[in-house]
Amino acid sequence: MGETPLGVAFGRLAARYPDDPAVTQDDVTVTFAELERRSNRWARALAERGAGQDDLVSIGLPNSIAFYEAALGAWKLGAVPQPVSYRLPATELAALIEVADPAVVVGLEPPDGRPWVPADFTPGDDVPDGPLPPAVPPSWKAPTSGGSTGRPKVIVAGGRGLYEDVTARAPSLRIEPDGVFLCTGPLYHNAPFMFSLMALLLHNHVVVMGRFDAARSLELAEKHRVTWFYAVPTMMSRILKLPEEQRLAYDLSSVRTLFHLAAPCPPHVKRAFIDWLGPERIMELYAGTESQSSTLIDGHEWLAHPGSVGRVAAGEMVVRDAEGKDLPPGEVGEIWMRPPPGVTTYRYLGATANERDGWESLGDMGHFDADGYLYLADRRGDMILVGGSNVYPAEVEAALVEHPLVVSAAVIGLPDEDYGNVVHAIVETSGEVSDEDLRAHLEARLVRYKVPRTYERSTTPLRDDAGKVRRSALREARLKR
Repeated sequence: MGETPLGVAFGRLAARYPDDPAVTQDDVTVTFAELERRSNRWARALAERGAGQDDLVSIGLPNSIAFYEAALGAWKLGAVPQPVSYRLPATELAALIEVADPAVVVGLEPPDGRPWVPADFTPGDDVPDGPLPPAVPPSWKAPTSGGSTGRPKVIVAGGRGLYEDVTARAPSLRIEPDGVFLCTGPLYHNAPFMFSLMALLLHNHVVVMGRFDAARSLELAEKHRVTWFYAVPTMMSRILKLPEEQRLAYDLSSVRTLFHLAAPCPPHVKRAFIDWLGPERIMELYAGTESQSSTLIDGHEWLAHPGSVGRVAAGEMVVRDAEGKDLPPGEVGEIWMRPPPGVTTYRYLGATANERDGWESLGDMGHFDADGYLYLADRRGDMILVGGSNVYPAEVEAALVEHPLVVSAAVIGLPDEDYGNVVHAIVETSGEVSDEDLRAHLEARLVRYKVPRTYERSTTPLRDDAGKVRRSALREARLKR
């Protein structure tokens, strides 16, 4: 296997396919040659601000051509792109910077005065656009995630930024060379970032949506003859809610794979897509950003094992009880994972792995059947999955308690047909405070999807003398109402 730096690999693609479309955003398309020149200018602009070999570059931009230019520019310097939400409030950005310590921040003004690039930045024509010296990033990505403590963590992918390593898993993910990739999700999330850049490196035309819209996604799939369609269950549900005559009017015959992940898919949604597109075109992945191991399942397998997320496709997985004993098929326990021997898939900044004897857990519960197919159950912890995005109650509660009239708070997830779950806040206050006041308070501190949809007041303390709260019991009580 070769060792081609990512920036060099993309330059070779641009030389071979200069006039082929590389990225389309709305009605604007850049070719591979144009993206090569633009990313070279971005690399030099980032270098001028202090980014270089082995550095992290935090990229807080909306889905756009510029996002890919910045990410490629970081690679060309031997730096690591570190995607973050472009809507991060200053408090969350400050916490993230403390953990990641990026050399440069793109799109968001850091509160500590470190170098940054405004969101509307475009390198000038006076910046050279020729190739840069080859440089190998120490990692090809470093996405962020909240922690159970409410503090951010950065998940730095294992291995160096080499073309051969990054594209090695593409065949198992059905990302084929010379395809057309529809990116429907935000690029600050790991999966859209990872899959679309893998596709770009394999000479795919990447069509990126600024924001997801059900009808628009089908329109783009037809217009650009999309071959690989990324989705999460919330998106799939919204597509199914379109009027049937509208949904079926689009020509999706070019789509070879609809690939979904990020949250459990409701069986009725999954079955409807299988009936619509055919089981051979539906693929599902279960894995963490840490990628210790993963499962895959296609539509044919799912029909034989309804509700499963598949068999182990990479690494190893076991299901164990609280004492660490392996459980037989059919019994629910905690899912533990480990990569193949000698392989390091990630490292944390700002967190420590939940590890036991070489195995790691992300807190998921589930069971295997007799054929080795995995079925997910509830999360071991209290994390709330909202439309594929992780929300940690501790972070929201901490922000709520910053309000001068909030004495204590408990945050739970309640079922929602569209998002899977919505965030619900229970607050104990020392005076009258409206939902609108609480919402405005939080919107200045948290990304929008973390802000509770609903609120209620408690007249009794929410925490015991040790300061602990039983979120599972609070949730159960509300589900019984």
